Amino acid sequence: MSELVANETLQPVLDHIDQNLDAAVERLQALLRIPSISTDPEFANEVHRCAEHLADDLRSIGLATTVHKTKGHPMVVATDDSAGPEAPRVLYYGHYDVQPVQPLDEWNADPFEAAIVEGAHGKRIVARGAADDKGQLMTFVEAIRSWKAVHEKLPVRVVMLFEGEEECGSESLEPFLNEHKQDLLADTCVVCDTGMWDVDTPAITSRLRGLVYIEATLHGPSHDLHSGGYGGAVINPANAITEILGQLHDKNGRVQIAHFYDDVTTLSDEQSSQWNTLGDADALVLESSGAKATFGEEGYSTLERLWARPTCDINGLFAGYTGLGAKTVIGATATAKISCRLVANQNPQQIEDNLRAFLEERTPEGCHWNITSFGVNPAISVPTDSPWLAAASEALSQIFPNPAVLIGSGGSIPVVGSFQEILGVDAVLVGFSLDDDLIHAPNEKFELSCFHNGVLAHAAILDKYAFIQS
Repeated sequence: MSELVANETLQPVLDHIDQNLDAAVERLQALLRIPSISTDPEFANEVHRCAEHLADDLRSIGLATTVHKTKGHPMVVATDDSAGPEAPRVLYYGHYDVQPVQPLDEWNADPFEAAIVEGAHGKRIVARGAADDKGQLMTFVEAIRSWKAVHEKLPVRVVMLFEGEEECGSESLEPFLNEHKQDLLADTCVVCDTGMWDVDTPAITSRLRGLVYIEATLHGPSHDLHSGGYGGAVINPANAITEILGQLHDKNGRVQIAHFYDDVTTLSDEQSSQWNTLGDADALVLESSGAKATFGEEGYSTLERLWARPTCDINGLFAGYTGLGAKTVIGATATAKISCRLVANQNPQQIEDNLRAFLEERTPEGCHWNITSFGVNPAISVPTDSPWLAAASEALSQIFPNPAVLIGSGGSIPVVGSFQEILGVDAVLVGFSLDDDLIHAPNEKFELSCFHNGVLAHAAILDKYAFIQS
């Protein structure tokens, strides 16, 4: 698509990207082959190795780069001030850590092989982290690489922040932002951890749902019991927890936690109409998920459920014997991992407190709960009338065959709220993943066409940002 852009400064950069795409893909493969699983302590050295690998690559471009130790995994910060002190300053954020790979037997190849295979949209790269978020962060790294190669300097000042704990709670992030606030200040921020509407239609995300996540373990007998000797005579935590969890929703899909919807605002008719004219969202959801039918809160469209309505889901459930074959046992405990996706104005701490109360109020006699919180994050809205968003939209529309659209996201990116609160900067959420990229699942992939167009788009965004008065 780069031939469509007529700009004597930008065009050579786009040509350089086209001519060096194979090398860019090889660099992405090298990054993907490092198993930087942040949530598993056994991979701590690999997470650190990934940070150093990324830092070395950034230094090779000419960026001043530091790997900062934290109480968890390292932060990588890189800067380039070649545009001069009067140029706008842009903060780029991405994360180099990845999710665990289980279930391993459902992968078609080693999750860290970073294999190139054919797909519906041409070649794709398959690996854990391909779309979330290594492939995405490399789109702007490669754009900056090409700008430097062609012009020896960038059109704007740049600071990059790469996190190694996004997939395990970002415990070190806010302390790091507070400690290094002056070094990270910028006029705008670009976050790459989002997606497009479809392969030909880029998108900018303006709404992110918040998140409450707990693990709740119901304790019953003091130890596992033989179901023949005790079944029907004592509480079975597995039976009890499934009965309790079955009360989380009514028959119309509404969450039954107290005061859950009190602060949820009604979507405007204008916004609802805009979303519902984007295309056949039901078809996209069914195709990407492999589900046979859509489902959710009655009275709302699929996009409204995903972007403007809160949810509650069981993300994990286990009790008793889970190995191969039969074992007639009543387990001493039963555990559920439960998350709530929240929308604007909902108080995440209040929602967590009410979820805990929901469980406690239903505690069977003789049982007790052990409940662990994995974080509370509010929903985020970013301004849609900023010059940074408008410039990014224009740049995206230069590269892709269809103009950029403004969408919401069902996911959560807590760093966006942290940037607003601590650095006082709003994010422009520009990503290039697709709904069928299998993020967090086996066979995660990233289309090479999305990677290529993403690099071109970030190069065009840099060009547009140079003309905004900071």
